[in-house]
Amino acid sequence: MRRRRAWALGFLIVFSVVAVAILFRKDIVQIPAAKIQRDFELKAHRELIRSLRKNGRSLDAFTTDGCSGGLSKAWGTVSDRFPAFAKVHEKTPPWEPCCVIHDRSYHSAGGANEALESYALRLSADQALRECVLGTGHERSADLSAKYALSEDQIHAAYEAIANAMFDAVRIGGLPCSGLAWRWGYGYPRCPRTVEN
Repeated sequence: MRRRRAWALGFLIVFSVVAVAILFRKDIVQIPAAKIQRDFELKAHRELIRSLRKNGRSLDAFTTDGCSGGLSKAWGTVSDRFPAFAKVHEKTPPWEPCCVIHDRSYHSAGGANEALESYALRLSADQALRECVLGTGHERSADLSAKYALSEDQIHAAYEAIANAMFDAVRIGGLPCSGLAWRWGYGYPRCPRTVEN
């Protein structure tokens, strides 16, 4: 009995590895991951546009929390507790201006009038956030390299990791009509929950 279970488990593992390898070969994959993500996300953008058309475009005054998800708040707490950290890195994340620019786009849903336009504007805002964070790293790399005895390439790699993590976080956590305070279109009233046929 144990032998059969081990064989079945082994077969399942080998089958799974082969299936994943086949699915991710570029010449075999028929539907790119970006298209799957876009198609999934477009439902939320359609919901947002429907809500804006039904309820009007009454935009609240702009607000920002700096870098969302508690990043700016946590940075401030660390800065308060560790003055040496604050001396090098200040009281707010060095890329916080990037977050505020990003929040301006998110606040108004980029001014979109159609779901596909809303999707494209959100993706563009998220890509601009990533590029801005990378740019901040390039601006600071010589100074940080000297302070930490790291190469500028190492500083760039660290900022690339931060920028990519932030991009992934906003792509996942910033969907329109999610109910989250930092959602795409957060300056508009929350979307009513609808069931799509």
